[in-house]
Amino acid sequence: MALADSVPGVSGGTIAFLLGFYDTFIESLNDLMGRDNGRRKAAFLFLVKLGVGWVIGFCMSVLILSSLFEVHIYRISSLFLGLTLFAIPMVIREEKEVLKDRYGNIVFTLIGVLLVFCITYFNPSGGEGISVSVEHLFFTAMIAITAMVLPGISGSTLLLIFGLYVPIIGAVKEFLHMNMDYFPILMVFGLGVVTGIVGIIKIIKMCLERYRSQTIYTIIGLMTGSLYAITMGPTTLDVPRAPMSPSTFSILFFLLGGVILAGLELLKARLD
Repeated sequence: MALADSVPGVSGGTIAFLLGFYDTFIESLNDLMGRDNGRRKAAFLFLVKLGVGWVIGFCMSVLILSSLFEVHIYRISSLFLGLTLFAIPMVIREEKEVLKDRYGNIVFTLIGVLLVFCITYFNPSGGEGISVSVEHLFFTAMIAITAMVLPGISGSTLLLIFGLYVPIIGAVKEFLHMNMDYFPILMVFGLGVVTGIVGIIKIIKMCLERYRSQTIYTIIGLMTGSLYAITMGPTTLDVPRAPMSPSTFSILFFLLGGVILAGLELLKARLD
């Protein structure tokens, strides 16, 4: 999940969804804020085990990604495209029962596509380093964590759209190297993350329980729209570069995204 959350493309929620523990993940986040001590304890233990793996994976990913992202932006973006595009049919297959015979809900897919397109189109600015405003950072963190727990557009894709992906990844890397100058920025971002989880988790749980078909159709739309966001990703760098085009697209890294997802499918089958 952390490896997915740290790159613009497939969200950690999608990985949890594909591996079959997404509903448990959402239930645990909800139970942690509940009043049943037994359920809260079980949720806490589950999330601690998941959290330890997430932190380790995220730190490993950041130490590698921050140096590769700007140098190999088009190859990395091609990989993200592969991860996202190949994940869409996997989500459809996993949820075929709630999607079948409810094709009128495809309007929610169109809404999801339009939402990501509009966010991307109207936020073409590049990264602003650590000089971004506190309010911008806080609210972007709230929105990003919402995407991270949804199996659809990734939170990192939203950070990329808002021009904060490279600054945040760089700040985390500097903090891991004991540069405390970046700690206040990460504190603000972390508070936004916590606020976003508290504010959205019950809504997500309700949508999945009562309106699962509409929610899954929306998720498919968010994933489809994020393909456009990824192609525009190079324009959000500190030194903006041209959007990805056929000449800068890497078919090898695109296919590698599909191979990675196939490996996750195999892992799920073995776990089952």
